[in-house]
Order: sequence, then C-alpha cells, then structure tokens
Amino acid sequence: MAYSSTRRRDNRVDQWPGFVDALATLLLVFIFLTSLFMIAQFFLSREVSSRDTVLTRLNAQISELTELLALERSSRSDVEDTLAALQASLSIVTGDRERLQGLLDAQRSGASDATGAIAGLQGELDSERQLSREALSQVEILNQQIAALRSQIASLEQALGASEKRDEQSQAQIADLGRRLNVALAQRVQELSRYRSDFFGRLRDILADRTNIRIVGDRFVFSSEVLFPSGSDELNSAGRGDLDEIAAALIELEGQIPPEIAWVLRVDGHTDARPVSGAGRFRSNWDLSAARAIAVVRYLIERGVDPVHLVAAGFGEFQPIDPGTGDEANARNRRIELKLTER
Repeated sequence: MAYSSTRRRDNRVDQWPGFVDALATLLLVFIFLTSLFMIAQFFLSREVSSRDTVLTRLNAQISELTELLALERSSRSDVEDTLAALQASLSIVTGDRERLQGLLDAQRSGASDATGAIAGLQGELDSERQLSREALSQVEILNQQIAALRSQIASLEQALGASEKRDEQSQAQIADLGRRLNVALAQRVQELSRYRSDFFGRLRDILADRTNIRIVGDRFVFSSEVLFPSGSDELNSAGRGDLDEIAAALIELEGQIPPEIAWVLRVDGHTDARPVSGAGRFRSNWDLSAARAIAVVRYLIERGVDPVHLVAAGFGEFQPIDPGTGDEANARNRRIELKLTER
C-alpha cells in the first residue's frame, strides 16, 4: 500500500513540470502583450492630445492596432506550438518516470529524500499557481484597456465625422462667396465698361476734328507732335488746349463713377526707334517717353484731376504700332496713349 501511494504521488509530480512550463510561456506572452498595449495606450494619448494632427494619425493608430492583433494571433500560434512541444516533452517525461521508477525500486533507502524533494516540488507548484492567478488578473486588465481603447477610437471616429461635416459646410460657404464675388466683379467690370464707353464717346465728340488723334482699340492715341516739340517733354500750347478738354471730361467722369470702382487713366509714352543724342536731359528713349507721360499727368493734376486716377508709364521704342523704319512709321510710333482701365 505504501508503494502504491508513493507511486501516485510520483505520477502527480511528474505531470506538473510541463504544465508549469506552459503557464510560464503563457505568462510571458501576456506580459509581452500587456507591454505592447501599454505602449500603444501611451502613444495614443500623445496623439489625441494634438487636435490638429488627430485626423492624420488616426490611420496610423488603427494600423498599429491591426499589427498588434496580428501579433496576438501569431503569439497564439506560438503558444499552440509550445503546447504541442510540451505534449512531446510529456511523453519524454513519462519515459523518464518509468526509468525513475526503476531507480526507486533499486534505491528504496533514499525514499525519505525523495519525499522531501516531492514536498519542495509541491511548494514550487503552489508558487506557479499563484503566478497563474496574477497572469489572469493581468489579462483582465489588458481586456479592460482594449475596451477603453475601442471606446476612444469610436470617439475619434465621431469627431472625424463631425469635422468632415464642418469642412463640407465651409467648402459650400466658400463656393457661395466665390460665386458672389465673381458676380460682383463682373458687375464692376460692366459698370466700368459703361463709363469707359461714355468717356470715349465724350472724347470722340471733343476731338472729332483732329486728324492727328486716332482711336486704336480701347485707347486714344495722340501723335507726340500734337503735344510736344521734337525731343522735348514741354507741352506746347495746342497740346495744353486738348488736355484741358480731356481734364474737364475726366473731372465730370470722377463725379459719375462710384467710389468703390477702382479705375485709372493710364498715360503711356512711346518714342520711335531712333536713339536720342544723350547729350541733353534724356540719356535714352526710356527717359524721354517716361518724362512725356509724366508731363501729361502733371498737367491733368494741375487742371483738377485727382492723382489717384492717373498713372504714367514710359515704354521707349519697344512697343511700336508700325514695324517700318521710315519717317511715316517713326511719326506713328512717337505717340501718347490714353487708356481708361482698372486699377
């Protein structure tokens, strides 16, 4: 009877090491997964703290969770492999147990020592059971963290949906404002075109009998000889008379155009391609063309035109209207152009 009791104890002791190894492996897996989820929770907290980057980092967090789930599945596969290895080890332990049984038969004198060893193994088994309970507690904490993480993801998805809705509303408002602005600009352009037509009609009436003043496109073109002596930027008396009538028309136009319409009368000076001597005031055709345009603008200001509505520009010989090089072509290219346009 004593022999049977001893054998049953031996059988129970020999089965526990495999079970203990399995529990240890599972514990390591749970600790590893716990660490991963704690790291994930840390990074998620940092990501959520930044409202401006939450939308772009949400996809990264979801990808990280996917990797964690894949890792958990891989770990589960590893545990299954470990259990299979433990079963194989168990069969080996069974063979060892049989060999141990033979040794026990040969060395019954050491039965008391074997009993002490069994008691020690029992204590280790109790310790492993305690560790198993702690591992289960860690698993429960891990499950709670996963639930909290899912709740946070749901909240982020709701915030993302609300943000997308606000973006759609903002885009609709921007599109509506753009349409209104385009309509307003079109109306302003139409109004300016109407006033430009009235101004040009008035100038046609004033300058209808002048053969050296012509209309080219949307501008009035004055031959330089009408306004200036050759090579000079001093207005002659005939040119002053023409500019007086233009100034009166501009002053009348200033009272008609609403102040919210930004408009200017651009005065462009042009010369022919022949270079200036360079010995006088003007070193180049740029200087001469700019000086003539400025002289016209200054005279209009003296006549009462608001400087806000005047612009002077010099183009030198680089914008000819006649590509020829003869006297007639040069006469046509020496000119002052007036154009009513937007500012």
